[in-house]
Amino acid sequence: MLIRTDPFARFDRLTQQFFGGQGTTLRAVPIDAYRAGDEYVVKFDLPGVARDSIDVSVERNVLTVRAERTAAPAEDAQVQVSERLRGKFSRQLFLGDTLDTTHIAADYVDGVLTLRIPVAEKAQPRKITVGGAPKEIDA
Repeated sequence: MLIRTDPFARFDRLTQQFFGGQGTTLRAVPIDAYRAGDEYVVKFDLPGVARDSIDVSVERNVLTVRAERTAAPAEDAQVQVSERLRGKFSRQLFLGDTLDTTHIAADYVDGVLTLRIPVAEKAQPRKITVGGAPKEIDA
């Protein structure tokens, strides 16, 4: 499994904080990814994101997760501090050919999107029997 990394994501976050921008710039979503048995588990941090704004798709072994956090204070509110990023978020993962992209399962609980991607049957280890005729032993 290959994971696309964005070397400029931290710089983008710092720039957004410095200039106070809350525009619609696509931001990277932090993840954890690991293999557990015969599947890969990928967890995306999406706190405060509504379930219906999450879009997960796979095209040519590229998994894309997009989401949007639009929560804003009421019109009559006087904002004192606004540090939580709003806008569109995106993350892409390049999946290896050994993964079964037709059976990906997705759950969203407590602001964490969890994807379970099974390892394809053809890529799982298997035992190979060694055949041949038994050799006679001379006494």
